[in-house]
Amino acid sequence: MSREIPESDWRQFREVHKLLVERFSQKILDELARIIESGQGTAHDKYLHIYKLIEKRDRELGTAFNDFRRSTAIMQLIVMRRMGLLTDQDLLRFTAETQRTIHDIASLDRL
Repeated sequence: MSREIPESDWRQFREVHKLLVERFSQKILDELARIIESGQGTAHDKYLHIYKLIEKRDRELGTAFNDFRRSTAIMQLIVMRRMGLLTDQDLLRFTAETQRTIHDIASLDRL
């Protein structure tokens, strides 16, 4: 998707981007803490689980947050929405047109 968002949405995207990368990072840290604190498996089992989780989350982080440009903002917002990071409250910061675009495309996978 190469449609650029309006300037007002670009300003909002820059703010939301920072917020959501922190939200995602905290989610990962919480997952890691649960693995470490669980009484399941050996230390090595936990290490392997953590290693695989970090690899997976790093790919997700790259998909959602890398390539930070105005021309890719809509696609990134859609990915963030599908990942459950972009909430309805976050979405209200954008214009009605952008909200509609993100909602319509992000919900296509539910068909």
